[in-house]
Amino acid sequence: MSEAVNRRTVDLSAYPDLVVVYLGMRVNRITGLKTLFGFGPQISKSVADQPDGLLRHENFMFSFFPMHAGMRQYWRDMESLLKWTRSDPHRQWWKNFLRDSGGTGFWHETYTIRGGMEAIYDDIAPKIGFMAFAPAVPARGSMFTAAHRASRGENPEPVVSEQDLYGK
Repeated sequence: MSEAVNRRTVDLSAYPDLVVVYLGMRVNRITGLKTLFGFGPQISKSVADQPDGLLRHENFMFSFFPMHAGMRQYWRDMESLLKWTRSDPHRQWWKNFLRDSGGTGFWHETYTIRGGMEAIYDDIAPKIGFMAFAPAVPARGSMFTAAHRASRGENPEPVVSEQDLYGK
């Protein structure tokens, strides 16, 4: 006996500036397992703290070998997301990761309801996401910050400056 599909959609009109971000951490070396599993409780705590603008957080796995974990977050607007990324604990996580990736690679892709998209791939060797079909370029100059990559035209202070990261 067949059953009709209960087809539904959502009304996003109350979220005119909605932002969806996918994030992933891939284990590149055995030491990366410790790094990846160490982030779990920290991320859970930061979500439980309910940062302003975070509407939803979901965890998932891309693969078990190599271990590649991911999450999807829905934010009210880009301002909320950028404000959170420039505050602790995220600011400290990002500074530490950029000093030493701990045997992992990290990436994110951001999509805005208004049509902006941007991504970063740090120590990610296989071509995934946008990188699988679009040219990968160094994250320098106007491509250094998420706000610029999303074509927002604004330039909030980055978590780690290009000068601090590259020393130039």
